[in-house]
Amino acid sequence: MDAGVATAVVTLLFSGDVTLGFHYEEYVNEQIEKGAPRDAMLGWGFAKVAPVTTKADLFVVNLECPFTARGEKLPKNFNFRANPSLIAGLFAGGVDVVSLANNHLMDYGEVGLNDTLAALDAAKVAHFGAGRNLAAAREPAIVTVKGVKFAFLGYFFLGDRNIEPPAVIATAETPGVAGHHDDLELMKRWLVEDIAAAKARADVVIPFFHWGREGKQQPEAYQVELGRLAIDSGAGAVIGSHPHVLQGIEVYKGAVIAYSLGNFVFGGNWNPGDKRTGLLELKFRGGAFAGHKFLPAFSDKYPEVPVQPYFAEGDAGVAVMQHVEAISRPLRAK
Repeated sequence: MDAGVATAVVTLLFSGDVTLGFHYEEYVNEQIEKGAPRDAMLGWGFAKVAPVTTKADLFVVNLECPFTARGEKLPKNFNFRANPSLIAGLFAGGVDVVSLANNHLMDYGEVGLNDTLAALDAAKVAHFGAGRNLAAAREPAIVTVKGVKFAFLGYFFLGDRNIEPPAVIATAETPGVAGHHDDLELMKRWLVEDIAAAKARADVVIPFFHWGREGKQQPEAYQVELGRLAIDSGAGAVIGSHPHVLQGIEVYKGAVIAYSLGNFVFGGNWNPGDKRTGLLELKFRGGAFAGHKFLPAFSDKYPEVPVQPYFAEGDAGVAVMQHVEAISRPLRAK
């Protein structure tokens, strides 16, 4: 790496759950039928935040729905999918990379997975955390920015509380997401192996976990164990999603672990009870961590303005930041 690259500052943004199907698709279609411009509505979800997200060197989100109009529902509690045309929302928001390692990517089976991979590849959106078998799902997405190589790994793991059907998770022979139903020790071994392999190919490795308990503001013990193990194994940061609420952010051995970034453009629920969310900004100078900040936001203004996050300003922004500080404080004692 030459001197110019070594001093280049790269800005990464991360959000939590992005579901461009279900109620999001319902709302977009409804507004188009009422005469709203189609192009504007396809990018609806990111309209308020795009001036910031499109300026980042990399914007990374958890994509919690397949892009497909085909396939059969996987038997489970909730099934999400988005018409492939709604990938325009990712363009509008400047999304560069998506994690697919979550409990909804396989909601419409292998067909839904294949359609999603094809749509993302055609749109040149990098993806990680799912594939046609476990080996493919564990492969990192490697993206080069200003000469710095970033490797992203994705995992779905809910400890001993996983109610999802086995078909969600990839095996050596079957498609799905990277992860395991309940074996923490195996997850730890895979994590160490995958980080070591990715570090041989990239300057910075960032695992993105789908983990924790929905609605819980404090991480489970296994989240802390996996997050810190990732840093001990050489990861440059760790990002989390799934609880649909914010969880604490800690700096462990000089690296950021954000246990849950909550909902962002989330069509899975018309009116989330906790709308506090935000974007995590990480800066790297060359391959070295160079600082972070949290940009407070709310997920929507339902019913007037649904499924469209906006930045929290003034006293509202201060309140969100105080909340993040409060839920982060217990992590310092662990």
